[in-house]
Amino acid sequence: MTSQQKFLFAMAAAGTLAACASIPAPSPVEVTRFHDTEALAGVQRGTVFVASAPGSKEDTLELAPYKAAVAAELAQLGFGEASSGDAQLVAEVSLDRYRIASDGARRGPVSVGVGGSTGSYGSGVGLGIGINLGGGGSSERLGTEMRVMLRDKASGQAVWEGRAQFTVSPKSDLAQAERNAQVVAEALFRGFPGDSGETIEIEVTE
Repeated sequence: MTSQQKFLFAMAAAGTLAACASIPAPSPVEVTRFHDTEALAGVQRGTVFVASAPGSKEDTLELAPYKAAVAAELAQLGFGEASSGDAQLVAEVSLDRYRIASDGARRGPVSVGVGGSTGSYGSGVGLGIGINLGGGGSSERLGTEMRVMLRDKASGQAVWEGRAQFTVSPKSDLAQAERNAQVVAEALFRGFPGDSGETIEIEVTE
């Protein structure tokens, strides 16, 4: 390798490192979960149908990768995917994606699947508090909030529900829907079913 080639190679490497360094790190994923221990024990490792939550846009393209990611995580936990008519459980998925401006104001261009209850089985407490969406130090952030409720198909009873949310730079690969969905789904179901009522933070790497 000539001196000129070495110089060009070094410059290219430096440029790559500078580009990587210029992308702010993602925030941790904040996860809160609630569950009914007895009811959940009766349906664990059963069959599940992944659906859009009531009030969401049923076949929206934005929601599709998140439903797929939820289905993949449930499969790893031993739940078999089944049709709506045959499943023991229904996993209702809802999603919000939005922008956080440099002043911290939430200015969401995308709001998908805002239906479904929150809190301790619709009480309005728990999942709705204690969440910091500030992100970390860039002029603009993209936020994702995904909620999943597992219901017993026969009774309609909610046996487990959770919410996962985090922010990333618009320049990050994790801002892309498929990667974004994988991050929140993996965090949400890590250590399933989790400690009911506890909020945890899970670190994210690019």
